[in-house]
Amino acid sequence: MIGMIMFVVALVMLMVGFPVAFTFGGVALFFGVLSEGMDLFAFMPYRIMSVMQNTVLMAVPLFIFMGVILQRTRLAEQLLTSMGRLFGGLPGGLAISTILVGALLAASTGVVGASVVAMGLISLPVMLAHQYDKRLATGTICAAGTLGQIVPPSIILIILGDVLGLPVGDLFRAAVGPGVVLIGLYIVYILIVTRFKPETAPAMPEDKSISRKKEVMNALLAIIPPLALIVIVLGSIFTGIATPTESSALGGVGAILLALIYGQFSFQMVWNASKDTVKVTAMVFAILIGATAFSMVFSYSGGDYLLEEWMLQLPGEKWGFIILAMLVIMVLGFFIDFVEISFIIVPILAPVAEALGINMLWFAILIAMNLQTSFLTPPFGFALFYLKGVAPPEVRTIDIYKGVLPFILLQVFVLALIVIFPGWFGMSSSY
Repeated sequence: MIGMIMFVVALVMLMVGFPVAFTFGGVALFFGVLSEGMDLFAFMPYRIMSVMQNTVLMAVPLFIFMGVILQRTRLAEQLLTSMGRLFGGLPGGLAISTILVGALLAASTGVVGASVVAMGLISLPVMLAHQYDKRLATGTICAAGTLGQIVPPSIILIILGDVLGLPVGDLFRAAVGPGVVLIGLYIVYILIVTRFKPETAPAMPEDKSISRKKEVMNALLAIIPPLALIVIVLGSIFTGIATPTESSALGGVGAILLALIYGQFSFQMVWNASKDTVKVTAMVFAILIGATAFSMVFSYSGGDYLLEEWMLQLPGEKWGFIILAMLVIMVLGFFIDFVEISFIIVPILAPVAEALGINMLWFAILIAMNLQTSFLTPPFGFALFYLKGVAPPEVRTIDIYKGVLPFILLQVFVLALIVIFPGWFGMSSSY
């Protein structure tokens, strides 16, 4: 029972607010010494070395670097301005352009915080100035910003690929269908809302000084460079020309070339982007090392066998396990970050899924979609805090909470579609 007790203690400490990496490492050290003594930790250097030698995880800092560089090139500002003019004449046009720009930023940067903050600073004031409903405006920005969790190249997909031992390229391919469906449902929802309540998202007055042809040309000029980068990075993975790690390096070089094209390149910018990349990467790998110690102690104490035995006896077998796993991940997503869930909860669930004959690729996409929802769920959804930090004073926290609810329901709906109809997305629920 020591493994189960340490699991509960770690979750309580995380919810109280203790630093994640130190929580995992500290709890592992305390319970490891209590159950096995210090000799158990003689294995830790070998585990850390295996993390350091993992070439798949090299893609994490490289994709983060690509995202930070693109964030500093004012890519989001140019995309939002051009797309806003292109679709602004439609009711809800600004919201639709925000969704499309969010999808492009997700596929080119993959950094949720950067996307939400950029669109919150640029798009939210424009929508509010044109009398958009605060709930629709904030909900749209948060939902668009979190697309980076499911749309490749996603950091969470790389982490899940490592944790579950799956090819990252296969995960990227499998995530495209759910991502496209989700983007389409977001746009359909906005069109339905504006059809029945046009006052929630009125059309922008037409700018007579700019011709329609020039608006389209400006939009194309803003879209083509990042789109070309997306095609090169993802295309090289999907066609097998390059591994995800090699493509992430290519993406970093491509981001610097885009900075040169947009006239934003400087060595100071690259230096600052590198420092930001190191900070985020250090956080991810500190959590990984703490989680490695935690999972080692949890395994040696027999907690994984106890949990696996209990889960294999659930009613409904495979489907009972899937429902419970999704509920657990969704509830934990209310309180803790996707990185902690990936490194602690997923390794516990994976052996049970394999024992039940569940297709691990399908299982990984379910987890990724579920973890995307955790960015929006109150009270601790990170996208909500990112937006609140840059929103005008008249936008209350309750407005953001109410605004994201329809988008959370749409995400849960897509999650249910993947569970019930995996064939629609080119997957199977079993081996």
